[in-house]
Amino acid sequence: MELSGPALYGEPCRECGYTWDRTPEDAIRAVGEVTTSFVTALADAPEPRRHPDLGWSTAGYLRHVADNLETWAYRLDAARLDGRAATAGYDPDALAAVQDYEHATVGASLLALRRAVPTWSDAVEEALAADVVLDHATRGPQSAADVARNNAHDALHHLHDVQRILAG
Repeated sequence: MELSGPALYGEPCRECGYTWDRTPEDAIRAVGEVTTSFVTALADAPEPRRHPDLGWSTAGYLRHVADNLETWAYRLDAARLDGRAATAGYDPDALAAVQDYEHATVGASLLALRRAVPTWSDAVEEALAADVVLDHATRGPQSAADVARNNAHDALHHLHDVQRILAG
């Protein structure tokens, strides 16, 4: 099985400080606040910026967060609505190439995030109510609560990456 969550990143996360011991509702709330946090962080940085130690620009990380939330919302909906619980992993760098993160813009990426967050929140809340459990090909069973916590970590971890880029 592929490591994920605190087994992979630590408790708390060694890089961003995310604590995994939270309710799914806390995770939903954290994701609900992440758009405002990105807007605040990027208020004085409307053009994508980079850090030599990180793979993507500020806009690329922002776009990734939106894409990741959309991906997991769809997976939860597919399990809840259509009974398709089996899900595969995905390579974020391959998605970055397809979505052209290299040329991502801050404004359009923020808009993508604004659209993705409520869709994701609704999908997670409905999946929690239906006791959805995904069968992840490399991680094994992933409850809706696991997905909520993992996705909240992804969003907050990449907010940390953006803040690190902006700090120089």
